[in-house]
Amino acid sequence: MIRGKHKMDHMDRALKEPALSNLSTPFSVRDFLLGIFQPVAAVALGIAFALLAVKLLGDSPILVLKTLVKSSVGTREDLGMTLFYATPLIFTGLSVAIAFQAGLFNIGAEGQLMWGAMAAALVGIQFNGVPGWFAPLVASLAAMVAGAIWGFIPGYLRARRGSHEVINTIMMNFIAIGITSYLTLYHFKTSENQNPETMMVAPQYLLSRWTWFGDTPLNSAFVLAIITAVLVWILLWRTTLGYEIRAVGDNEEAARTVGIDSGRTRMIAMSLAGMVAGMVGINEILGNVGKFKLGFSPEYGFMGIAVALLGRNRPLGVVFAALLFGALHKGTAALDMETEKVTRDFSLILQALIILTVSATGFWEKVMRRMRGSSS
Repeated sequence: MIRGKHKMDHMDRALKEPALSNLSTPFSVRDFLLGIFQPVAAVALGIAFALLAVKLLGDSPILVLKTLVKSSVGTREDLGMTLFYATPLIFTGLSVAIAFQAGLFNIGAEGQLMWGAMAAALVGIQFNGVPGWFAPLVASLAAMVAGAIWGFIPGYLRARRGSHEVINTIMMNFIAIGITSYLTLYHFKTSENQNPETMMVAPQYLLSRWTWFGDTPLNSAFVLAIITAVLVWILLWRTTLGYEIRAVGDNEEAARTVGIDSGRTRMIAMSLAGMVAGMVGINEILGNVGKFKLGFSPEYGFMGIAVALLGRNRPLGVVFAALLFGALHKGTAALDMETEKVTRDFSLILQALIILTVSATGFWEKVMRRMRGSSS
């Protein structure tokens, strides 16, 4: 009780510290609208540059834009695939955003999601007697715990040994690839074919698909991703732990002066980041293929970095950014058939241009200063 009161006294003093003042800025409708304007304008500018490149190639920008929209949301099946592609990006985007809020750069989401997927698959393979209603929950918890452990390791090394998390997480990615490949090929490989994949999980572990979206793998993991985004927002902006995470990320020295253990906070943040990244396994293993496949991830972990940057490390922004990237991934699949000179690889160019326009912080800060000046 006394310790809790002592910590709250520290928090009260922290609100008065100039170094941490931005953590308690009162809500402003104008600032909120300007905050929405910046990423929307950046995305629009990136798309404009991409369409200009299409024009220079000699193809029709209008046709490309129509194809992207129609192929991503034109039918129920198209919308279902867009939401399915967006689901893992929500998880990895949130993972990167949590670490960013603590002043950490989590490049290890790829390894964390691999361990989450492997854990979900191993539980589904080894424990066939788990009741049907309970089985998906057990496998999901295994995925979350495995991801959290893989995130905790670089967090511990940064907090207690001073090793930079970028180097650690890159190394952890390679270790995850090596160990999961070994387990897949030499211990749990399927005997039904020669593909590098494990045996199927027991049927009761599989999540039912949403038939309203036709023959798509969209499942309840999408709702779980949205719920996770809400919980991350509550954690970061409505709890003491969330305040500590943001305080350490904003100014570590100022956070220490008010009694926040930066090392402990960063270990917790990286564990949470790993846990959320590990939830990709729920969507991919339990909701889609039902087994671990080598190379199942088209670099979801690295795409999560772009999603977090576009979403400005805010849960709501991450959700919308993931939906945009999911739509681009689905929409560009039809470009090979609908256009003459633009292929599905156009999505990579479009994503790169959007990231470049979003990351042009100096330009946008200048624009925002002028807009705030003209509106005052």
